[in-house]
Amino acid sequence: MRVLDAAQMREADRRTIEELGVPSIVLMERAGQQVVKAIASAFDGLALRRAAVLCGRGNNGGDGFVVARHLHRRGIEADVFVLGALDGVRGDARTCLDVLVRTGQPVVEAPDGAAWARRGSDLSRYDLIVDAMLGVGLSRPLDGMLQTVVADVNAASAPVVSIDLPTGLSADSHRTIGPAVEAAVTVTLGAPKIPLVLPPGARLAGKLAVADIGIPPAVIDAVEGPRIELLTPAGIRRLVPARAGDAHKGDFGRVLIVAGSLGKTGAACLAGLGALRSGAGLVTVATPRSCVAMVAAGAAEYMTAPLPETADGAVRGEALDVVLDTPCDVLAAGPGLGAGAAEVVHGLLERARVPIVLDADALNVCAEAPARIRDRGGADVVLTPHPGEMARLCGKSVQEVQADRVDAARRFAAGHRAHVVLKGSRTIVAAPDGAVHVNPTGNPGMATGGTGDVLTGAVAAWRAQLADPTAACDTAVYLHGLAGDRAAEVCGEVALTASDLAAALGRAARETFDPESQRSGDRPDRP
Repeated sequence: MRVLDAAQMREADRRTIEELGVPSIVLMERAGQQVVKAIASAFDGLALRRAAVLCGRGNNGGDGFVVARHLHRRGIEADVFVLGALDGVRGDARTCLDVLVRTGQPVVEAPDGAAWARRGSDLSRYDLIVDAMLGVGLSRPLDGMLQTVVADVNAASAPVVSIDLPTGLSADSHRTIGPAVEAAVTVTLGAPKIPLVLPPGARLAGKLAVADIGIPPAVIDAVEGPRIELLTPAGIRRLVPARAGDAHKGDFGRVLIVAGSLGKTGAACLAGLGALRSGAGLVTVATPRSCVAMVAAGAAEYMTAPLPETADGAVRGEALDVVLDTPCDVLAAGPGLGAGAAEVVHGLLERARVPIVLDADALNVCAEAPARIRDRGGADVVLTPHPGEMARLCGKSVQEVQADRVDAARRFAAGHRAHVVLKGSRTIVAAPDGAVHVNPTGNPGMATGGTGDVLTGAVAAWRAQLADPTAACDTAVYLHGLAGDRAAEVCGEVALTASDLAAALGRAARETFDPESQRSGDRPDRP
């Protein structure tokens, strides 16, 4: 699902109105209707008797006027507050306001802060607040009366539903530029906007609903400018074909994972489990000879390959030849390898002729000479850094990376002809062509050792099954995050472990690829 900025959204509106001939007031009416449907869905079972609908004088306010009218039809008393002079309401918004007035619903004019203080600031009597103040038009911090109104809204106990964007956020940035409404639900129109899918802005949006107001998907897809996509269950389902009835293990790829060292065998086990639970046909974990018994004990289903080792139980340079002589379709390296793996990692980049997934210690090796990634000769590379590893790769501080995760991942992916999976809240998948995909699944309980190792195995497994590396990264990241969510439902975020997450990968896959089984109550076993 494409994510748009303010200019892109305006262009999609323009094309729909001018080129397709859909009247703008029809879009406004649909927007209001969809917002009311979203309210009914989000607050099903909650007694909503009275709502405050706070409207600006532009199109977002026009959407609010439609919402108030349809709430009233559902038996909910809707008090409408116009923030500004009524004679400043123009165009379609004016038409919708006039219709609302003719129905006999009260409209309160608050042209300034004093009027708001007298007539609207007490929001304690409402069960719901609808924020229809600004929409996507904001480019600078709020001030004056609107800043006061936002403070009053946030101080109220009633849940807030924002139309398109919480007032105070800019559609052009994930950053918060000043005070903003803290919404329980945001119903965004036509397509998600940047601050609704990326933190910290996304934290103010609450639950996100995308309303179809009649702008064709082809119009949204054709809008020029930066491409950011939000991963969705339907989108992931389209990436993965159903398995044939006569399939065998050779159809789903051979994954070789180079991982582990003395004291870090768990990383190798978890990467192997991630690959197994993500559908790879055959998985082999290559690990230092003294670690083989411990790694083999981690799961009966993957094979092991002993590697030459140093005196302290880490891989030695001669391990490279063993790895290259082991048949595989995809190679993953890094989890638990230790600091002495440079010779092996550099050798894999230079000599391996299969797709490579690099994580953890392999990424730290790459940070010393990132040009080796770019010069790999055409076979694709996937990097799965956390913010600290990303900072080392691109020579920035962690704070700089986190300030603009999309830019950091996109620039490195394009500059080094690699796929970058930048882990964290709203994991980013950046492709060499500049495309960026944002993952909505996952939770803070996944911030624990080993979850990244599971992801390494998952990415490798899906790359073995799918020809498109971007599709493989998207699928692995989405299911990995969803598995974390499902595991957290059982044990909570605090107690969640990487093993819990690995065990829930099957449930995540079934829920995504077989949604009918979820609706019918035929749920797979919990981890």
